[in-house]
Amino acid sequence: MRIVFMGTPEFAVPTLRMLLNYPNAEVAGVFTQPDRPKGRGNKLAASPVKETALAAGVPVFQPEKIRRDGVGTLRDLQPDLCITAAFGQILSKEILDIPPLGNINVHASLLPKHRGSAPIAHAIMNSDRKTGVTTMMMDEGIDTGDMLLQAETEIGETETCGELTERLSLIGAEILQKTLDALAAGTLRRIPQNHAEMTYDPMLKKDMGIVDFSESADRVRGLVNGLNPWPCVSIPCGEGQLKLLRAACTGGSGTPGTILHADPKEGLVIACGKDAVRILEVQAPGGKRMRAEDYLRGHKLTE
Repeated sequence: MRIVFMGTPEFAVPTLRMLLNYPNAEVAGVFTQPDRPKGRGNKLAASPVKETALAAGVPVFQPEKIRRDGVGTLRDLQPDLCITAAFGQILSKEILDIPPLGNINVHASLLPKHRGSAPIAHAIMNSDRKTGVTTMMMDEGIDTGDMLLQAETEIGETETCGELTERLSLIGAEILQKTLDALAAGTLRRIPQNHAEMTYDPMLKKDMGIVDFSESADRVRGLVNGLNPWPCVSIPCGEGQLKLLRAACTGGSGTPGTILHADPKEGLVIACGKDAVRILEVQAPGGKRMRAEDYLRGHKLTE
């Protein structure tokens, strides 16, 4: 079976590695986003998927828009099946019609909940207690196709988006392998989504990191953890903006936004509309991430 893989970030790498070792399958090519500027020097950097594919000797293609510039290339590769995982581009019907076995997507949520490009962050921000990965057949909609298999996992109270993404990337590779096994055995079944239960989440934007402490502590906790590693929640400090990287709910009351504790013993506790939030990790401008207690040994915070 000839497979073409489409993916871009680190989340997609375990899935690609699984495909490279899947029996009786050949990864004929990989599509990924074009190299983008990265870091302080704004030097062009390859995506994690590109680096993995090149290391395995697999041809890599990077059209700015695959539906405009990649159709002929994909058709020339003659895939039996296309698989996507966090590719970052919308596939046209012309592309979807190329592989005879269809197009399977590895989506990081329990569909029909959390359709869209940032399902992991929004699951945490929404204070969901569980999430997972769904394999699905792609259609012309955004995450609207029939579901195939699902695997779920609990979300830790202080788990960040970065940490959960890493866990789900491994679960995604496992559930896709089971999906391909069922496809080969002829036992794979398509399950239509209940569109009445669907939720759709917007892309992450920098201004989402503006926190409103009049919200409940659980909402603020979800925002802090869900927006780590980007764009991150931040509050003013003497050096500029202090990033809040990890949080938990705790008891306490006061005017929302009031700092209830800010010392090496008690740590950093801020009053919310309901209860209070304990900040566990922070990062000062130009500094390293550290425990809030350690930061407060040499810095003072006031309301």
